[in-house]
Amino acid sequence: MKLSSSWVIACLAAQAAGAAISHSVNGFTITEHPDPVKRDLLQKYVTWDDKSLFVNGERIMLFSGEIHPYRLPVPSLWIDVFQKIKALGFNCVSFYTDWALLEGKPGEYTAEGIFALEPFFDAAKEAGIYLLARPGPYVNAEASGGGFPGWLQRVNGTLRSSDEDFLKATDNYMANVAATMAKGQITNGGPIILFQPENEYSGACCGYEDFPDGAFMQYVQDQAHKAGIVVPIISNDAYAGGHNAPGTGEGAVDIYGHDNYPLGFDCAKPSTWPEGKLPTDFYTTHMKQSPSTPYSLIEFQAGAFDPWGGVGFTKCAALLNHEFERVFYKNNLSFRVAILNLYMTFGGTNWGNLGHPGGYTSYDYGSPITESRNVTREKYSELKLIANFARVSPAYLVSTPGALTTSKYTTSSDLAVTPLLGGNKTASSFFVVRHSDYSSQEAVDYKLKVPTSAGTVTIPQLGGSLTLSGRDSKVHVVDYDVAGTNILYSSAEVFTWTKSGKSKILVLYGGPNEHHELAVSSKSKASVIEGSSSSITTKQVGKAVVIGWDVDTTRRIVQVGDLKIVLLDRNSAYNYWVPQVPTKGTSPGYSSQKAAASSIIVKAGYLVRTAFVQGDDLHLTADFNATTPIEVIGAPPMAKNLVINGKEAQVKVDKNGIWSSSVAYNAPKVELPTLKSLKWKSIDTLPEVETSYDDSAWVSADQATKNSLFKLKTPTSLFASDYGFHTGTLLFRGHFVATGDEKTFFVQTQGGSAFGSSVWLNENHIGSWGGIDTDDDHNGTYTLPTLKKDESYVLTVVVDNMGLNENWVIGEDQMKNPRGILNYELSGRSASDITWKLTGNLGGEDYLDKVRGPLNEGGLYAERQGLHQPQPPSQSWKSDSPFDGLSAPGIKFYSASFDLDIEEGWDVPLYFNFGNSTSSPAAYRVQLYVNGYQYGKYVNNIGPQTSFPVPEGILNYRGTNYLGLSLWVLESEGAKLESFDLIHTTPVLTALKVESVDQPKYEKRKGAY
Repeated sequence: MKLSSSWVIACLAAQAAGAAISHSVNGFTITEHPDPVKRDLLQKYVTWDDKSLFVNGERIMLFSGEIHPYRLPVPSLWIDVFQKIKALGFNCVSFYTDWALLEGKPGEYTAEGIFALEPFFDAAKEAGIYLLARPGPYVNAEASGGGFPGWLQRVNGTLRSSDEDFLKATDNYMANVAATMAKGQITNGGPIILFQPENEYSGACCGYEDFPDGAFMQYVQDQAHKAGIVVPIISNDAYAGGHNAPGTGEGAVDIYGHDNYPLGFDCAKPSTWPEGKLPTDFYTTHMKQSPSTPYSLIEFQAGAFDPWGGVGFTKCAALLNHEFERVFYKNNLSFRVAILNLYMTFGGTNWGNLGHPGGYTSYDYGSPITESRNVTREKYSELKLIANFARVSPAYLVSTPGALTTSKYTTSSDLAVTPLLGGNKTASSFFVVRHSDYSSQEAVDYKLKVPTSAGTVTIPQLGGSLTLSGRDSKVHVVDYDVAGTNILYSSAEVFTWTKSGKSKILVLYGGPNEHHELAVSSKSKASVIEGSSSSITTKQVGKAVVIGWDVDTTRRIVQVGDLKIVLLDRNSAYNYWVPQVPTKGTSPGYSSQKAAASSIIVKAGYLVRTAFVQGDDLHLTADFNATTPIEVIGAPPMAKNLVINGKEAQVKVDKNGIWSSSVAYNAPKVELPTLKSLKWKSIDTLPEVETSYDDSAWVSADQATKNSLFKLKTPTSLFASDYGFHTGTLLFRGHFVATGDEKTFFVQTQGGSAFGSSVWLNENHIGSWGGIDTDDDHNGTYTLPTLKKDESYVLTVVVDNMGLNENWVIGEDQMKNPRGILNYELSGRSASDITWKLTGNLGGEDYLDKVRGPLNEGGLYAERQGLHQPQPPSQSWKSDSPFDGLSAPGIKFYSASFDLDIEEGWDVPLYFNFGNSTSSPAAYRVQLYVNGYQYGKYVNNIGPQTSFPVPEGILNYRGTNYLGLSLWVLESEGAKLESFDLIHTTPVLTALKVESVDQPKYEKRKGAY
């Protein structure tokens, strides 16, 4: 076909920017994709082969943690989480964005304040963390609608398909969010090195015959390219299904990846590992599906979500604990995984109604970093050992995975070994050893027979045996390079190594009561230079010096030539950190082999954030939760002094050049208010049941539904999203004139799992549904009092919207599952005899609070008036306490304020705790507002969550705070708060600085009703 010269010029210009060009020829739309050669010339920073990524020319393993900025709406805390992830030894973070939060009204994209992405990118860059950007449009993520905004319920056509109406609906969001991400790419000096459009595009049903829809996947990639995305496109299949892998035609991505959650999401039996859940075929499957790209696990299990009525995240953390990490993550290493992202590494909070109906306010997820940003779970420390090993083991990426065997490499068939073999006699090899029954809790003694550059060796050579304890796994290294020194083999696991001046330092660790052996290719003698030499045996064997030892809780250091070998037990290794020391400046920079080799080793307890040198001073920024001895191994030669959190420390240097100091911990006095003693005020937040209430400003429910999936059972739609109400409490008022013969009112309400609803006839409560964790709708038939003929009555129905369904399976369109009233019947009357009005959050899609976003408020009177915001006009309200509660069904709103004065320099986790000690708890629901942010949805009769952490930045640690509580009582007996307390856990001495987010105060709202 002949093209106009102007179009050709435009095409070339767009190709230079990495964009795709669409044009019309004879009525057909033609999409020209960026020329791959030209794109590669422009985008030279991130490339790949079949084994790994290359970033700036260096082969790297991407060890990544998942965090979601929208689940921590305090931008100054993002650096805290990034530094804690960097301290693990990770070099990347994967993140979703939530479309529902950024385009609450069709065509109006807003990403400012707490929703701005640029500060998130800046914090990642400061911490030295690369980013994998995952904007969707669909993300799943246990978010309301899977990240889809509620107004998509009105969009015709199948969601997540190439239906034109859906594709057009995504254009504005994707154009804006991808353009922002394009500016944050590595090509522009930013941290983004990978881009994933869509998520888990992996299953369809219900007559959707076009799956996998290559045209749809191509469309979302074209959206990214048009916006300027030039880094590689990666996918995340929900399982190893090969969907859209390179070479599969239209919609194929650059790099194929998938996810895996082997232990699932039932945390009720945390000590039970079901049979057959450990993957063993991932590498062979990968070689069939995408052999030209690095093996990539874009979501691998690091925790689990927990539903309403669940067992709580403490049990999820116990199920997916440090033992799980040892077995499952090292198993992943046996597949030579090159991109490993752990979901979630920090979960955060489903504040402001952003969660889906299958989960509650907490999104702790049992993650290595807790919801309150603590790093006290053992799984955090264990993960640090694994990730730091990967960080200093680049030869791993060029090894070749072999077949799993129970006979070739060990003397026990109770053990399984997967080898990763080096390509020649001097290349590193790795042997991943685990139990044949991966869930075994037995200890097994064994010998290891492995090929080395010195021939086949049976380990240990000096006597004794190795031991693999239950629910453990080992990575034994062979011909392992430590800055030019060859470690012929080590049965003890490598934590890290580094260089300091002319010395090299290798840190090894073992489990309790284990015996280990190490061989160094050297003719130098081994000498113990720190600690006891008892149980340490050395012998020259051929061209290697062999060292055997029993693991001890006291550190020992053995010197061989210029190599210092630090021997630790595993629990002691948990207290060691490996911060990168930048060549200039104070930020660590991104991880590289050079950076790893120039890191220092610090023993310091709770957390070491950063290390840098200025003049003669070695600076450490660190956090402490107890008085802590500090040791620096491998201090930079130019450094003479130690400065910790800006204060010079007294230092001693021993004969081995190890610096020692200490930090004193004197916990501050944290005075918190007794919430029961606050000056509480209350206001009725259900005036709608009063006969005098004027609902003329409400929306008339007079429309046919635009929801293309669910057919109406009522004369007009009572689906809230048809009228722009997508979140929080929904209210409906049905007006009718009585004949006097009405006896019952039937209503089918739907609000999602664990929802509740209540019904009033005028001011008379006629019934409620308290909710159960499994039901997302309810059929209720309520007996009416005797009605007077020809008198007007109003039915008021209150429905708790627990969030919109996710939309994982294409074709089901589960996200379109409506919220509100599905059906009703007034006995003896036609359905059309009732005229309905409804409301949700004030303004609906024209929501008023642009700072806190489109999901933060629901439809309660107090919310519509803005009374949940700081400084409400409560002077004339009744002095009344939630500890007194309501004596009958209804909804009240309570407000109080208190001051905090927490000493600067301390990170003090604060929690609001609700009491629930009865075996048959009353049915009531509470929303907790803190300075205008909805930070808790407590359902007393369902649970499990009773404790709600709120971070500094939402809480003003040195200033006034405003609390709002809505108390919805559903039972005739009434209800009150059993207890409600503000508590703190261990204060952490920190260099962290936190800024409070914007907290707009109450202003009278125009048009509020």
